[in-house]
Amino acid sequence: MKSLEHAVVGAVVGVVAGVSLRPPGSLSVLVVGAAFLSVFIDLDHFVLARAERGDWANLRLAVTNPRVGLLEQEKVFEEFGSEFNLKRLFTHHLVGGVAVAGLALVGSVPLAAFVGVVLYVHVVCDFLRDLGIA
Repeated sequence: MKSLEHAVVGAVVGVVAGVSLRPPGSLSVLVVGAAFLSVFIDLDHFVLARAERGDWANLRLAVTNPRVGLLEQEKVFEEFGSEFNLKRLFTHHLVGGVAVAGLALVGSVPLAAFVGVVLYVHVVCDFLRDLGIA
């Protein structure tokens, strides 16, 4: 999914999870945080692409060409095949698991649950897009 799509879904999930789980913080801060989290979790793609290619060409493409970085994001990683998609989803699970476990360990279980729900929906949306359903 594109960043704007993830931001919208993240904001909607942020409202529902914020009202349901009642983590610490105001609802507006939680919604904005969920939208940002839903977008910025995708930065792991650039680290993965760096590991695959050996350089930061994909990041340079996204940063130096705003049209590609903002509107045609599918072009940023188009050189990679389906194995990259699996690795991309795997890194989302790793980052999400560490974030949720870390928040739970420091005693913020409601916030950990909130982050877990937001990232879970992000990954489901990625799966749906990869499967051609959404």
